[in-house]
Amino acid sequence: MFRFHPLLLATSLVALTQCARQNDELAIAGPARTVTRSEAIGIAYTYSRLTWTPQEQHVRHGKDEHGVLVHTPDASLKGHGFSNGWWKPGKEARGMAYQWGGFDTPRQFLAALERGEAAGDISTSEKRRLGDSGTSKSSCGIDCSGFVSRCWRLSRPYSTKQLHEICDKLASWDELKAGDILLNDRHVVLFNHWGTLGKTVHVYEAGPFPVWRVNAAEIPVEKLLREGYSPWRYRRIKD
Repeated sequence: MFRFHPLLLATSLVALTQCARQNDELAIAGPARTVTRSEAIGIAYTYSRLTWTPQEQHVRHGKDEHGVLVHTPDASLKGHGFSNGWWKPGKEARGMAYQWGGFDTPRQFLAALERGEAAGDISTSEKRRLGDSGTSKSSCGIDCSGFVSRCWRLSRPYSTKQLHEICDKLASWDELKAGDILLNDRHVVLFNHWGTLGKTVHVYEAGPFPVWRVNAAEIPVEKLLREGYSPWRYRRIKD
């Protein structure tokens, strides 16, 4: 009769536990009719803490097979006339890469990297002119409105020009709660909480500052007001 060696069995259990823990860390709640504020912030946190190790094959500066120009936000981005590139091949990266038109979950992003897709694709004036036509099917990641759409458990990405269709504008910034958004005509950030003396806000966002990725940031309210941001609330978010 075959018998398990105690040491081998223990080693296998540890490996399975580590694998399960990693899968749990990557998991985000799927599409639903409603979302709670804690769910929205939890999903945002997962995106911001995602770790991955890019390789040279994930760098792309040029047109993809469909003729769409791609610029990955790697450290060589500056050499192509753009700023805020960050990840380096062979070095562990944290936070999902920004991709124009992207809507990947953490698991989808890692799977796309395994297939050799480009890690991210920055927003440019040409991308904004093209809209959806500027999205590369050979890149992976998530953009600012796609990120908010995932945090709100939406079944599809809503653009910055569409988010107001499912939201109500708040009468005052003082009404902001975790999971609400600050939106202008080009960018959106997810509100988490107020910062020092109400002069800053802590948010989650998908690029471009300080670099092109999903990260937590503290932003001066004065800056947001100057750039035309307004507070909005998703109609199906629950306390």
